Amino acid sequence: MFPRTTVGGLSLSRMIIGTNWFLGWSHTSAAKDTYIKTHIKDRKRIADIFEVFLRAGVDTMMGNISVAPMSDAVKEVEDRVGRKCIIISTPGLPVTPEVLTKGWNTDEVARILDNEVKHGCSICMPHQGATDALVDRVARTIRGMDVISRMIRERGMIPGLSTHMPESIVFADESGLDVETYISIFNSMGFLMQIEVDWVARLIQRAKKPVMTIKPMAAGQVRPFQAMTFVWNAIRAQDMVTVGTMSPDEAKELIDLSLSIIERRPVEVELQETRSKASVKAR
Repeated sequence: MFPRTTVGGLSLSRMIIGTNWFLGWSHTSAAKDTYIKTHIKDRKRIADIFEVFLRAGVDTMMGNISVAPMSDAVKEVEDRVGRKCIIISTPGLPVTPEVLTKGWNTDEVARILDNEVKHGCSICMPHQGATDALVDRVARTIRGMDVISRMIRERGMIPGLSTHMPESIVFADESGLDVETYISIFNSMGFLMQIEVDWVARLIQRAKKPVMTIKPMAAGQVRPFQAMTFVWNAIRAQDMVTVGTMSPDEAKELIDLSLSIIERRPVEVELQETRSKASVKAR
């Protein structure tokens, strides 16, 4: 079974199932988004991919569970496999100019968080659209996030911090913000990363809490072998890698590839074939 780590006392698989490639958020093009929504965004297709992960012990998923058909797909695969899926939610929060002067609209925040509880979320990490908007580089803090963490705790969920800004992790650690984990973009080509890859690697290595890395394959711009070899060797044993797939075969390939890298044994996944490879194949 896939290696595990612990976040806030909860056991998670170190590989996390990403959901962008299920819902049409390709970070590539409008045409690719449309393809995903037309061919992948379906309860049974998503459940078929989930099943490969769950049967390999990858039982942790990240994303917006309330977006159709995610909740139904999770329920279907749980019924098939007889195993619960651990849900990490990344809900959007109502960030307005009033948050800085009057504080949060706690009624609206409570409604959003209650919906996450309703959908079975175990870890709640408000989306970076809220988190990063409130990063104060002068005061070296994330404004108002202590209120959100408290409201998450009150509902029995574990609070975390989703961010695209490397400063968020540093400021949260410095201020002692009540969170148990961080989300950070991390890939070998620096895709969507705000500072150099080696700097982010150091921040992850020094973070006081486990880090969930995202976009390891740079939305398909880095091939799986290069992407997984880099990320698994650059993070710590307590950190995690979130992956996106569009088919059961892709899920199995990433699991097998990752296990071989983590266990430091030869990679045995089937390679793709083209005519130009004929001369390098052993006879």
